[in-house]
Amino acid sequence: MRRLAVLSLHTSPLAQPGTGDGGGMNVYVRELSSALARTGVVCDVFTRAWSDSLPATITVEPGFRVHHISAGPPTPMAKELLPGVVGEFAEGVLKYMESAGSGSGPGSGPGSGSGPRERGGPSADEDVPFDAVHANYWLSGLAGHTIKHQMNLPLVSTFHTLDRVKAEFSPEEVEADSAHLRAEAEAATINCSDTVLASCSVEAEQISELYHADPSRIRIVAPGVDHAFFGPGYRPQARAALGLSMDGPLLLFVGRIQPLKGVEVAVRALAVLGPDHADARLAVVGGPSGPRGDIELGRMVALVGELGLEDRVVFVPPRPHELLSTYYRAADVCLVPSRSESFGLVALEAAACGTPVVASDVGGLRTLVDHGRTGFLVEDPTPEAFAAWIRQILAEPLLAERLGTGAVLRARRYTWARAASLLRDIYEDLTVGRLVECS
Repeated sequence: MRRLAVLSLHTSPLAQPGTGDGGGMNVYVRELSSALARTGVVCDVFTRAWSDSLPATITVEPGFRVHHISAGPPTPMAKELLPGVVGEFAEGVLKYMESAGSGSGPGSGPGSGSGPRERGGPSADEDVPFDAVHANYWLSGLAGHTIKHQMNLPLVSTFHTLDRVKAEFSPEEVEADSAHLRAEAEAATINCSDTVLASCSVEAEQISELYHADPSRIRIVAPGVDHAFFGPGYRPQARAALGLSMDGPLLLFVGRIQPLKGVEVAVRALAVLGPDHADARLAVVGGPSGPRGDIELGRMVALVGELGLEDRVVFVPPRPHELLSTYYRAADVCLVPSRSESFGLVALEAAACGTPVVASDVGGLRTLVDHGRTGFLVEDPTPEAFAAWIRQILAEPLLAERLGTGAVLRARRYTWARAASLLRDIYEDLTVGRLVECS
């Protein structure tokens, strides 16, 4: 396995997580591509150009490049409009891929115009042919389907979230998300994929049951965490670095502000903690996302005012990923009240920093949080239920310390190097096998 085409149409791995469409998938694509590159697999990531000032190619590190493909207007586009540019995106990626191995380099480059503007300098591996395609999210899956048949290459797909799962837990977002197009596209991509990746056993079961996927083509590869950044630390020092008060407990919510992520539960949980924790505060780190993101942010600001929590809730704009570790270390408890979660990277990062997690008992969170040992899972994710577990952690310092230690030990199982090693084996197997034919 020498070279991999990674498709990330709707969001770049270089974009700031926590705002717009940037989230755990950005981290996943960036960290896995970096880890694979360090094993010797050249990773070319293709994403849509949202500005005409972007370089056609950015070399992130040796063996890891990001290419900006012209597809639609060179401006940010609403996600519901992106299906209309999938064909153009696929054509741009194919143009680049077909030039690899021809001895002519990348030709006219992935973008439009007279030639590529590469930041970081050309690489000697640009003429190496591609061995496989890895599509991320359903929009990239549509493009990957086309590219697979055009290039006769194996297709690996990671969906990150699934429409039929969201339909159960957040129907209002599905209604605004291209009606039935997404679920049908996911089903078609699963049917065409040589391997479908799931982050945990729960997601694997959902893919098999909701999309009637062949279980033999589903492989579980858990994401990782960068332990160089995310590790235990001294809470007062972390708070001082962030300019946060040293007094009282701090609750933390990290993620995009949209109904699916449940930030309202975190705000209301703070409110119902009661007079015994009148000094508790909540930091909400993240920005609005999705068709209702701005509405949700406005609603949360209004809710904070209605509950009289203006002095106890702080909204923090998205922060660079590696700096989030300071917020995790500053907090007493990290709240993950998502309605659904295919994996739950926030819970893993908080655990790696030794911060107990109280999370909804859904999806991949069930595999990350060991109830009573690293944190607590909430079966009925109401503010009152979350508040009950928060009170117990805050009331028992020895319990909090035990949960934090257990969380760190559990998080050590998850590394990007391990994920890359598993993926490389999967790619290797696919390159010597017969490709799946669409039925």
